[in-house]
Amino acid sequence: MIIREATLADAAGIAKVHVDCWRTTYKHIISNDYLEKLSYEQRTELWINNISKEGNYVFVAENKDGQIIGFAGGGKRVENKVEHSGDVTSIYILKEFQGMGIGKKLIRKLFSKFEERQFNTIFVEVLEDNKSKLFYEALGAQLFDSTKITIAGSELNLLIYQWKNIC
Repeated sequence: MIIREATLADAAGIAKVHVDCWRTTYKHIISNDYLEKLSYEQRTELWINNISKEGNYVFVAENKDGQIIGFAGGGKRVENKVEHSGDVTSIYILKEFQGMGIGKKLIRKLFSKFEERQFNTIFVEVLEDNKSKLFYEALGAQLFDSTKITIAGSELNLLIYQWKNIC
């Protein structure tokens, strides 16, 4: 298992993991019609932009064959006005590789970048019905706030977790 910083050449691999994970993670949360319409090509463009954007950090997990099986990304969201803080904006690991400690390794890499930027507080948003909230809780994140979000015409509860004093 290799954890490394993403390059533009990784965008298509990240996009595949992103789409495939949405289809498994959100299967009973978001409409199947919406999930089936997700596009590897559109997500590839999104990841080219995310990797290229200054202040964004993206890390990938590769298996022994060099295939991207997971990724994590973060930086500081435009709407985040809290001083010395950043955001985990995504972390996805293919279902068959979950529970192996890959997520923790990806988060550690991302947090090391946050520490370099002197971010003391880190936020992550997760849908209330997404079981990955348990992953964040196990890593010490505390529920900070909640709000509503609309995806594919459905109003969903969005939980906002935070880690404080990471530096």
